[in-house]
Amino acid sequence: MENDLNEIGQLFMTRSRYHLSQDFLPKIERCVELLKDEQIWWRANPQSNSIGNLILHLSGNVRQWIVSGLGGAADSRDRGAEFAQRDVISREELIEKLKQTLGDADAALAKFDAEKLLDLQSIQGCDVSALEAILHVVEHFSMHTGQIILMTKMLAEADLAFYEFTGATPIPKWRNAPE
Repeated sequence: MENDLNEIGQLFMTRSRYHLSQDFLPKIERCVELLKDEQIWWRANPQSNSIGNLILHLSGNVRQWIVSGLGGAADSRDRGAEFAQRDVISREELIEKLKQTLGDADAALAKFDAEKLLDLQSIQGCDVSALEAILHVVEHFSMHTGQIILMTKMLAEADLAFYEFTGATPIPKWRNAPE
């Protein structure tokens, strides 16, 4: 039974790492490639976030919950600054920051002992299990990726062509240019 739980934990972490770096990140990269820097920083109204703000926020969240919370790095997050940013930061710089953060998170998860998934961590003032922290990050990343996709479709007026549907099975095309 204990071996089964460890195997499940390893699979959970492997799939979480996959979704962050090989599913969500390429979709965000595709979106950013289609937009001008000014579009990346467009906001529907003062209460809304721009794609740029969301990318800064994702980087801050992943760094705080995974790199610091589970990986032990110092937590220097300024959450308010992620949303307060109004000056244009180039797409290259935003994507590089996000890639660096996801690389650091991937390294932290690769080293994390699956047998400690139920151990409590104090993250953002909350006591949560490592499993809950990872689930939070993946779910949170997915939600904001969806927002970025929707805003990109509105601004670029384009089908992002993430999948090819020529047969019964969709074929992922995340890194290919939209048709």
